[in-house]
Amino acid sequence: RMSAYTGRYVRSHGSTWNGMPLRVGERTIGDHLKENGIQSVLVGKTHMVADAEGMAWLGIDPSSEIGVRVSECGFVPFERDDGLHPNSARQRWSSYDDYLKEKGYSSENPWGDFANSGQGENGELLSGWLLKNSRLPANIPEEHSETAYMTNRAMDFMAQARENDQPWLCHLSYIKPHWPYIVPSPYHEMYSDDDINNPIRSDKEKQTNHPLLRAYQNARVSKCFSRDEVREHVIPAYMGLIKQLDDNLGRLFQWMDKSNLSENTIIIFSSDHGDYLGDHWMGDKDFYHEMAVKVPLIIYDPRKISDKSRGTVKTELVEMIDLAPTILSFLGCEPKPHIIEGRDLTPILTGTAGFSRNYVISEHDYHWSEMAEELKQPQDLAHTKMIFDGRWKYIRCEGFEPILFDLYSDPDELIDISGSTKKMHREARSRLEMALESWAMRHHSRITATEELLDSQKKATDSGILIGFWDEMEFESITGQKFENLKPIGKKEN
Repeated sequence: RMSAYTGRYVRSHGSTWNGMPLRVGERTIGDHLKENGIQSVLVGKTHMVADAEGMAWLGIDPSSEIGVRVSECGFVPFERDDGLHPNSARQRWSSYDDYLKEKGYSSENPWGDFANSGQGENGELLSGWLLKNSRLPANIPEEHSETAYMTNRAMDFMAQARENDQPWLCHLSYIKPHWPYIVPSPYHEMYSDDDINNPIRSDKEKQTNHPLLRAYQNARVSKCFSRDEVREHVIPAYMGLIKQLDDNLGRLFQWMDKSNLSENTIIIFSSDHGDYLGDHWMGDKDFYHEMAVKVPLIIYDPRKISDKSRGTVKTELVEMIDLAPTILSFLGCEPKPHIIEGRDLTPILTGTAGFSRNYVISEHDYHWSEMAEELKQPQDLAHTKMIFDGRWKYIRCEGFEPILFDLYSDPDELIDISGSTKKMHREARSRLEMALESWAMRHHSRITATEELLDSQKKATDSGILIGFWDEMEFESITGQKFENLKPIGKKEN
């Protein structure tokens, strides 16, 4: 998420996982837009954690206007809710909790007891955290669910913003689909195990000798979702959560149509990751197969300039960091290439030249995980990087052998060919290794100086700083300047 907000790679902004503070000074899309007088608001979750130490060092009061902006990733928090409020670790009492209490759902944890629990035959509450309860309807009507509530709050903001007649950005960040996997009626029974696809996996994968892959497969969530009965029970509920989201987006878009907002509002739909759900004998989201990293990206641009691409599907390689520069371009803001590493996607929409990318990069830090614990992997080695050029996918695993897939011959990514002696495989591995090393060598830390500023800086000799010249003749022959102009001319007074 921090990469999407900053337009910068993880190695550049340093926030490697949920809960890792984004350091003070890392500018986000909200900060860039504020410079242009455009308000950016949040409705939903960000997983942003403030850099409390950095703020204290700089004397920034967290409750001040700038302190709130830094703490909220550059957004104005119209409605922040990170969506995980178990009894054992309440992150904060949310406005959604207040809403539920107003509707009569009163408890110490309305989020857990109603929105994310089911009900047994005798009226007892059954936790949505337990996957066996996934097929129960959530203990709340759909109209009071998290998804419906966040949709309503987005409409509340847009209704207010419409009155001001000023440009704005609304980051509507839905919580679901996400665990706890439980969904309100009627979505809990819309799908059955007959509707789900067979898992993408092979027996040979299960017998892998790669230590890191084996550790991922040994993780608790992976073992759980590798069981057919779990997949058949949970995935229909997951599909119900997706259908509920789809219906609420439809409700939002219809409201925008009626409110005359659709004709001048650009909509970007995407997700931060996919889910394995048992594919490749894994669960959750933390590796690089297509179901985890190939997320949807749908852009609706009502402007006539984008008519050429309307209704089409594009195959260019794009990254989450491309959203920030694209949004700046949409709103007519100055690009920030000395800060932002992503690339503007508007040429794809308008059918013009200007966008190209040879490969995409993804990074993951697993130092906190069961995998690192099983492998006894130190923090500085518990990370991986992936590079993909549209055919070959190369995964660098620090401390272990790399992994290589050919998605042309093996679209399901079942066969690791990193150790193959075939010339084509060796060449692909070498080429991607070199490309990944080249990417890693490019620094993007000089964010306070634009390219124009760097180009305008004078050479030392132009400033009268003379280093490495033996005499006047050598100076004049090299610089083309007359040394006469630089001769000391002072005279000591008696």
